Amino acid sequence: MKLSFKLVSALAGLLVFALIAITAASVVARYVLGTPIQWTEEMSAFLLIWIVFLGAIACEIEDHHLKIDVVTMALPDGLVRWLGVIVGAASVGLLGYMAWLGYVLAESAALKKTQILRISWFWIDIAVTVGAIGIALVMAWRVWLLLTGKPVDAPETEDMSREH
Repeated sequence: MKLSFKLVSALAGLLVFALIAITAASVVARYVLGTPIQWTEEMSAFLLIWIVFLGAIACEIEDHHLKIDVVTMALPDGLVRWLGVIVGAASVGLLGYMAWLGYVLAESAALKKTQILRISWFWIDIAVTVGAIGIALVMAWRVWLLLTGKPVDAPETEDMSREH
């Protein structure tokens, strides 16, 4: 999982770097050179969408998504484990459906091109599918670990909070 996190984070980091570079170039071109770069807004939106979905995968790998665990903190570990299996399996199913809908959207927009860069909307919309599949794979792995009784990698702070 750590390698997956590093790969997804590195790709998202490269996209963030590209977004910052494009934005800086746009500001310099517009306000210093007096000639705006026409395609920066389209490219920034494109990059931002991919950054969000790749970041969501990285958050899921590290188990950093927002959760309210007041109830689960009061439950016995065995029940928490089975609740994790049920919620995880339901989430995988919903994410699978989201991935399919994202693909249908991307396919339906494949012939549509962005106004300036002429990029197919397929490459923008498919980020939804990639993100949903990535998160679903991580969740499915966690469900498998819970079902087989193996330890689930969780942040140390969460482990410590369960002990107290």
